[in-house]
Amino acid sequence: MDFSKHNVYITVQDYSVSGEKFELLLDDEYQLLKTNPQPAPEKLGSYYESDDYISHTDGKRSLFEKLYHTVKQKALRDKIRLLEQFQPKKGKFLDIGAGTGDFLVVASKNGWDVTGLEPSSKAKAIAEAKGVKFANALADIPDHSVDAVTMWHVLEHVPDVEAQISELKRILKPDGVLIVAVPNFNSYDAKYYGQFWAAYDVPRHLWHFSKKSIKLLFGKQGMELVKILPMKFDSFYVSLLSEKYKTGKMSFVNGFWIGLRSNLKAKQNFEYSSHIYVLKTAKN
Repeated sequence: MDFSKHNVYITVQDYSVSGEKFELLLDDEYQLLKTNPQPAPEKLGSYYESDDYISHTDGKRSLFEKLYHTVKQKALRDKIRLLEQFQPKKGKFLDIGAGTGDFLVVASKNGWDVTGLEPSSKAKAIAEAKGVKFANALADIPDHSVDAVTMWHVLEHVPDVEAQISELKRILKPDGVLIVAVPNFNSYDAKYYGQFWAAYDVPRHLWHFSKKSIKLLFGKQGMELVKILPMKFDSFYVSLLSEKYKTGKMSFVNGFWIGLRSNLKAKQNFEYSSHIYVLKTAKN
């Protein structure tokens, strides 16, 4: 991949923690953005040190957080249906970036043998209190031992995407299924909010994907993209947060309107705020 210094797509600020600015560099062939500079591994954790990092808490302090958790309950039901649609064999299931463990709890109740991976000790402790078990690292998972893997808004946080994809292919059984959800910088809400688009979330998001980049990156390592699905709620959530970054206040009316417009436009061009990608090992 070629991220030339002169090929700056946009400059974006970290509105959550540091206030620092970062360039997003474009690889035109892959239609992939890279956050520049990427923080050193030992410093990256400090950018997650915020009580507002909602996926690492079960907090319901504000109307926004309460709304998030209400939508989350429906999302959990949708996720388990999707998982079982593409992998009806309920075997070993790994959720990477398991957060506070709610999806693993639901999957376990539905008959899956569940394991999580989660770098946040705070989120992990909350999940373990719910009975969730964790692996220490992806490298500890045996070859071809997992029936299904999910990564819900996680791939964009991974420093070495290509190495991660190689590991995912290694641990999946030949008939295994991988489900990946990531934001889409080609969506209407991304273009409308520009530098204020909350799903850029620099520097926690190290990469920013398009449909083309997912197909090429996984295809390069022998994985086939079998389905792309929209995440329609994401446009509303991201637009509400983007309004806060842009105006300094949470405007529910404007955020809802832009989220709705984004979904309506995506009906025509299939460029939703976030997409779910279903992938399998390519057949020779």
